[in-house]
Amino acid sequence: MLQLGRQAVGGVRRLSKRTWKILGLCAVLLAAGIWWITRPAPPQPILPVVEVEPVRTDDIEIYGEYVGRIRAQQFVEIRARVEGFLEKMLFEEGTYVRRGQPLFIIDPKVYQARVNKARAQLNKDKALAQKAERDLQRIRPLYEQNAASQLDLDNAVASYESATAAVAMSDADLMQAETALSYTTVSSPISGYISERSVDIGTLVGPNGKSLLATVVKSDTVRVDFSMTGLDYLKSKARNVNLGQKDSTRKWNPYITITLPDNTPYPLPGLVDFADPQVDPETGTFSVRAEMANPDRILLPGQSTKVRLLLDVRENAMVIPTKSVIIEKGGAYIFVIRPDSVAERRMIELGPEIGNRVIVERGAVPGERIVTEGYHKLTHGDKVEPIAAAAETEAETTEQPEN
Repeated sequence: MLQLGRQAVGGVRRLSKRTWKILGLCAVLLAAGIWWITRPAPPQPILPVVEVEPVRTDDIEIYGEYVGRIRAQQFVEIRARVEGFLEKMLFEEGTYVRRGQPLFIIDPKVYQARVNKARAQLNKDKALAQKAERDLQRIRPLYEQNAASQLDLDNAVASYESATAAVAMSDADLMQAETALSYTTVSSPISGYISERSVDIGTLVGPNGKSLLATVVKSDTVRVDFSMTGLDYLKSKARNVNLGQKDSTRKWNPYITITLPDNTPYPLPGLVDFADPQVDPETGTFSVRAEMANPDRILLPGQSTKVRLLLDVRENAMVIPTKSVIIEKGGAYIFVIRPDSVAERRMIELGPEIGNRVIVERGAVPGERIVTEGYHKLTHGDKVEPIAAAAETEAETTEQPEN
């Protein structure tokens, strides 16, 4: 054993200097490798975290809000057309009456007497006309046989023509008297709800008395009147929208919704059917009318209401959240996150604002990611850590079960 140890030491001593250098270099490289592998990782730069949403496209409905007034489709005043004492009322106030339904009776005695007198006069004139016709028929042959003079014939012709004219006059008088008699029964000209009576039974009504008896309102369909500005008109014309006219080339037509007095929306929409062709120079507005169904009589004529009018539908418009837009003196801009997560400051041209979104006319591309939260940390060219906005994340989570 001692012999073997001496031989090993001798072998080591016999190594050359070059071998020792190589061994030393290997030891240094080994130590450097161990240090490189076990060295601590360098600190990573902290990137700003921003919320992003994609630029979306959607069909955007653009509305205008106005103050309107409701009025009945028809509002008719029931008036006495002949003079007389009011005898009867044939309806219950506030109820529904039909067209042609008798409402009031005015004392008809005087008018019935006039009818009888006119009819008697007509019968008398008809009898005289028949006699004059027979006289003419007798005189004419005698004249042809020179048995009667020209004067006799002329008198017979004149008598016949005068009697015929008297019949026509009496017939007209009878028709006038019968018409006046018919006015003693006052009927409803339309179907609708009638108001309370304006006069009491026994009152003298007609031309020299009170002629307004009641009013009838047809309100199962109502009209909503409101005013728009000349600027609204120009904007609608720029989009080729003609208010008050139906357009079969569009998928939509201008309609309104209104608010009830308790601020709840009325469930039925109304269609705009008229727009005044001229602007009022004093107010700078023009009148617009819409027609709206009112089957349950929820809407009462005379009410004021808030009107929301569909002015335009922008199809496939680019929309972004309003909160993502930064407005400065030079204009509006957004931060767009490129695929390499670098923020780009982008100037944009804005369109109408709808709720919490705004239309982008130019400067963005559908699908691009824009910063909605955290843009105050950014400058152009910054590297960021983008995360999806909460709304987008919830939408993706909702859609996952369908996939």
